Amino acid sequence: MGSLSQTIGRKSEQPYPEWARQARRDRLPASMEEYFQSWADFFDHYASTVENWRRKNAGYHRALSSLARFHVPEGASVLEVGSGTGDLLAATRPRRGVGIDISREMVHLAQKKHPNLEFQQMAAEQLDLGGERFDYILLSDLTGFLFDIRLALERLRTACHAETRVVMHWYSRAWQPILAAAEKLGLKYPQPLLNWTTVEDIKNLLHLTDFEVVQTRKHILAPKRVPLLSTLANRYLAPLPLLRHLCLTNWIVARPLNLEGRSLPRVSVICPCRNEAGNIQQIVERLPAMGAETELILVEGHSKDGTLAVCRSVAAAMPEKNITVLEQQGRGKGDAVRLGFSRARGDILMILDADVSVAPEDLAHFYDALVSGKGEFINGCRLVYTMDPKAMRFLNLLGNRFFALLLSTLIGQPIKDSLCGTKVLWRSRYEEIARGRSYFGRLDPFGDFDLLFGAAKLSLKIVEMPIRYRQRTYGATNISRFADGWLLLRMSARAAAKLFFIT
Repeated sequence: MGSLSQTIGRKSEQPYPEWARQARRDRLPASMEEYFQSWADFFDHYASTVENWRRKNAGYHRALSSLARFHVPEGASVLEVGSGTGDLLAATRPRRGVGIDISREMVHLAQKKHPNLEFQQMAAEQLDLGGERFDYILLSDLTGFLFDIRLALERLRTACHAETRVVMHWYSRAWQPILAAAEKLGLKYPQPLLNWTTVEDIKNLLHLTDFEVVQTRKHILAPKRVPLLSTLANRYLAPLPLLRHLCLTNWIVARPLNLEGRSLPRVSVICPCRNEAGNIQQIVERLPAMGAETELILVEGHSKDGTLAVCRSVAAAMPEKNITVLEQQGRGKGDAVRLGFSRARGDILMILDADVSVAPEDLAHFYDALVSGKGEFINGCRLVYTMDPKAMRFLNLLGNRFFALLLSTLIGQPIKDSLCGTKVLWRSRYEEIARGRSYFGRLDPFGDFDLLFGAAKLSLKIVEMPIRYRQRTYGATNISRFADGWLLLRMSARAAAKLFFIT
């Protein structure tokens, strides 16, 4: 189905379809079949001039392509519903790309432009691709043209697997007077009556069709390209409070719920341990059995208190516990976590700090939240329950709250505790994060922001699991408040450039 994003510009010189002129002053088509035929005729007519309009509005289309590439990693399988000329689908550089459109002429044009992709004539409400499922589904400026949005979203579920992301955008109702004026001035291709949907409307429709909204954002303050000004407006001003409500486009990323489940997964618990000799025994004894199999990977990092010897001794004394001991060659917790993950055999990856400030038994709750589909990245939260008086110093508490607020803004999902070391995710999702790590760089020696930023980039549903935070009974913290705080600020600045100011 062609989209509004392909119709902003000067009025076409070709005759405007009589049915569309009649619909504007009289009525919409009465039945779904008549509606489909009307829009097919409309976009068949429009296909002959669409390339002209795209050239005249290159800045807008460039912004859409940039945003689509942000949400859809290169090499994914992608379906675009309402694919028009196929240019947006091609911009995502898919491994497998399929576009459907209601217009036969648009399909012919798209297939000619992008022979490496596949295009089919089909209405969104009648989507049927024989059971093929995709990693990402794009709906670009489509909701305004649909006869039945709820039905179209229901049909999308037939093309979803459990980890599919639906990325959709449409123009804001706040722009209605501007777009109407542009049409009267001949600056926009005239159209019949369209659906005017708010963000709340679409959220409700997604809820009714068993999708969960992961992220909501607004983009594009200046749809026309003006050197320097467009970049300033769209990248740096558009995400800011108040100004974001003036943006042209609303964006939602959603995930399907209640699809097929997985078989009982295996679990790998990675435990970085540096100068934690007094805690190893109780970690092993208290770690719960989870899933089909639970393995514990102790990653020792240049300890001076005999931690390595204790790890090996405990592992040898309890062979039934499935313990692996690794010696870290690099430095920092992040390096230890990455080493442990690279050697893990489980379907689920967990991080447990060796200071036992988070009870090993609590990992069972993280497991349940992940396997049940409540979230795709389960983050520990120490700031719900009352904690031991000496568990967290006052300045550390202030720093935690500051970074939680900052990260919530940057990633577009609420986070109350960004620095809790306990994190749980599927191995398949971690591998995606690892493949995209170069996007942010390797500035994070702790591993917390590295994983959170990566999860946000993939639009994973981040859920916090409240835990009781206890003070150490052995050893001393390896964290330097001021030096590490400065490093966290630098990492946040990089994330702002990569996650927040993106158009």
